[in-house]
Amino acid sequence: MEIRQSIRSKADLGKHDTLYTITKRVADIVISSAALLIMSPLFIVVSYRILKRDGKPVFEKETVAGKRNRLYTIWRFRTMTIPSKVIRSLPPHPFPEEWSNGVPDSFHFKRSAAQTVTFSGKWIKKYRLENLPALYNVLKGDMSLVGPEPEIAEVVDHYNKHQAVRLMVKPGITGFAQVNGSTNLNHTQKIRDDLFYIEKRSIKFDLIIFSRAIRQIFKQ
Repeated sequence: MEIRQSIRSKADLGKHDTLYTITKRVADIVISSAALLIMSPLFIVVSYRILKRDGKPVFEKETVAGKRNRLYTIWRFRTMTIPSKVIRSLPPHPFPEEWSNGVPDSFHFKRSAAQTVTFSGKWIKKYRLENLPALYNVLKGDMSLVGPEPEIAEVVDHYNKHQAVRLMVKPGITGFAQVNGSTNLNHTQKIRDDLFYIEKRSIKFDLIIFSRAIRQIFKQ
């Protein structure tokens, strides 16, 4: 909780270019609203397939930390079986010493053996469609199209000051770490990529990341 409180009390690192901030938000609104409208038939098809093959619920939601550690609910298409609970490699209480200086390099998500990818989830993941409902979060302003991957609140509570810097911008549907494939393989590399993005962020850099993410989808 100390991390959360300290983040909310800090100002953004350095001077953030006003033009960039405005342009990015306008782009988020225009692109997310257009995408939600244009892809509404796809939303219907995916939702119907999940309902028919896997049953309810169609969506899964999770509480994650946004900019300055403001908590919000992210929406995704459900790809895993119910009701098995996600088992995360969070430390027990009292937590191990290696967590006292921040989230360790070895951290990654673990799911229970009973929880498996659904029939529909296989092709939803193959074509990276699970995050499409998060466009609603972009439209609301919880997220951006490009930014660090959303982090669950329990993990953020164990961030050190260096790791907490990644919370100074809005999380994104895609981002530098995501297109580099480092989001759940090496925590240190993920943080390094996120901080590099924050330092170098610009409209041009966002466009490069976004176009790379689109190309990766069409390569599937």
